[in-house]
Amino acid sequence: MIILLSPAKIQHFSDELSYKEYSLPVFLKEAEKLVRRMRSLSAQELARLLGINRELTRLTLDRYLQWQRPFTPGNARQAALVFDGEAFRGLQASTFTPDDFATAQSCLRILSGLYGVLRPLDLIQPYRLEVSSKLANEAGRDLYPFWTAKVNKLLRKELKSHRKSPFILNLASTEYFKMTGFKKDDVPVIDVEFYEYKHDNFRQVVIYTKKARGMMARYVITRKIDTFDDLKGFDSDGYWYNPNLSSESKLVFVR
Repeated sequence: MIILLSPAKIQHFSDELSYKEYSLPVFLKEAEKLVRRMRSLSAQELARLLGINRELTRLTLDRYLQWQRPFTPGNARQAALVFDGEAFRGLQASTFTPDDFATAQSCLRILSGLYGVLRPLDLIQPYRLEVSSKLANEAGRDLYPFWTAKVNKLLRKELKSHRKSPFILNLASTEYFKMTGFKKDDVPVIDVEFYEYKHDNFRQVVIYTKKARGMMARYVITRKIDTFDDLKGFDSDGYWYNPNLSSESKLVFVR
C-alpha cells in the first residue's frame, strides 16, 4: 500500500542530521519553478496569498530568498524529521529504526504544495505554501493544475510495485488528497476516520484526527502491515475498529 499524509506548517530544522540517510525529492525542478514564482511576489502579495502576519511574511520571504540547489545535508533536512504538526507527532519518525525508515521510504508519501510528493527521508528546505493557495503559475490560477497530473502519474507508477496490497491508504486531508486526481473507482482508496465518543454520540475532533492519522501511519510502518484486514488491528491511544461504521472503502476507529 501507499500511505498518504498531509504536510505541516510547523517545521523545525536542527543544526545536525539526527539520522544520516537521506534522499532527494522527485520534483525538485518543479519546486524551483514555484520558488521563483514566490520570489516575484511583493511582501503584501505574499501576506495576502498565505494569510500571514508581517513577522511570518518576513520569515517566509527570507526562506524563499535563501532556498537554493543543490540540496545537501548542510542546507536541508529530511521531511519526516522536520514537519512538526499533530500528524507528525503521532508518526514519531525520530524514534524509527533503520528498518522502519526503509519501510517508510517504500510506502509513506507526504503531499506538499511546494515539493509535490515527498518520501520521509527526502531533504527539504524551509517553506510555507499550501496546495490550496491561489498562486497563479504556468499551469493555471492555483496549484492543483500544476501538480495533479505529475502526482497522479508518480503515485500510479509506485502503486504498481505494491502488488501484495495495491491500494492507497488515505490519511491526508481533503485539500491535499485532491491534488492526487484520484476519483472514486479510479484506484483502490481506503479512507480512514477517527471519532470520539462523548455524550452518547460520535464526533470528529480535528486535532485528535490529525494526530491519529500519524499514529495510523506509524502502526502500518512499524508493524509492517500490508493487508486491508490487518489495518483493522490499529489500537493506538485507545482507538478501536468499529465495523458498524466502516465499509469496504472506509475504516472507522472510535474511542
